[in-house]
Amino acid sequence: MPLASPVQPSHPQLAVSAAIFRDDDILLVRRARSPAKGFYSLPGGRVEFGETLHAALHREVDEETALQIHIVGLAGWREVVPGTSGGGHYLILSFAARWISGEPVLNDELDDFRWLKPDAIDDLQVTGGLPEIIQSAWRLVRA
Repeated sequence: MPLASPVQPSHPQLAVSAAIFRDDDILLVRRARSPAKGFYSLPGGRVEFGETLHAALHREVDEETALQIHIVGLAGWREVVPGTSGGGHYLILSFAARWISGEPVLNDELDDFRWLKPDAIDDLQVTGGLPEIIQSAWRLVRA
């Protein structure tokens, strides 16, 4: 999710991300740009003015991965504040989702993807709070 820009806003930004499950695997993507360059995370990005959370999530997932998804529900949230990420202030709402169709086609914001078991991310460099969001999303998808 593109969280860095040359001029950071002076107020918090709203963003969304998707914990996408295909069978028993979750999709993780690696950020190609700062502030989270080199970290694996969930696809997502900023909510545009006048856009619903679900519309923003579908748009961001399509832009970053070209996947079609079904949103299951809100899995959790994370706040990124200046100083902890080198970027701006963001409130990220993370949703559990099921993969419907497509194979990942990454845009220039990402440089790798992996489909992994939810408990197999320990060896990866991941963004803060990601394991907890994945576990919460996994419970929603399996319910």
